[in-house]
Amino acid sequence: MPKAAIFDLDGTLLDSVDLHALAWHEAMAKFGHDVTFEQARSQIGKGGDKLIPVFLSADEQRDHGKEMEEWRGERFKTAYLPLVRPFSAVPDLLRRVRDAGVRVAIASSAKKDELDMYLDIARIADMVDVKTSSDDAKESKPAPDIFEVVLKRLKIDGRDAVAIGDTPYDASAAGKAGIATIGVLCGGFTETTLREAGCADVYPGPAALFARFEDSGLAK
Repeated sequence: MPKAAIFDLDGTLLDSVDLHALAWHEAMAKFGHDVTFEQARSQIGKGGDKLIPVFLSADEQRDHGKEMEEWRGERFKTAYLPLVRPFSAVPDLLRRVRDAGVRVAIASSAKKDELDMYLDIARIADMVDVKTSSDDAKESKPAPDIFEVVLKRLKIDGRDAVAIGDTPYDASAAGKAGIATIGVLCGGFTETTLREAGCADVYPGPAALFARFEDSGLAK
């Protein structure tokens, strides 16, 4: 049994991927970039430091990258954050993890000010032992920084943890930190994509992982 379960938030515990994609799509359009909703959505799971270079040149990033990311953040908080909802059985799953004696951590690419609001929305704020945001890492996923910060705070090695995420960026980042990953499909990526990125097991979402807890990597 692992000593800790490290959860992603967006698309894993919270139904927020489309909302983030909308905010990025609108931000790109406002600053003169022809980026479709689908193109933006394919990059959700990365932090802005990794997402923006996919669509902007180095000169464009220097010129208005920071301003665009700030506009995106404000747009998301005012227009879309109130619409974010947790997936089914999220508190039940985390409670089950804790009852099994496994510590709970959050490794999210969200900003620190968004993170606490997310935990309240998911009704799990009192179940989390360690929480990290993009502000705690030099580089966001798929770099391993945020998982390495979590491991350091938990004082454990990667082999003693399991990550739960919805994107190939979660699996790639966790793998670089020596952590096995359980994938969930509720963020929109396919099972094939998640397994190719390194997920050992894949479940439809938190409710399925809760229902099959005893057979999952969270219990053995």
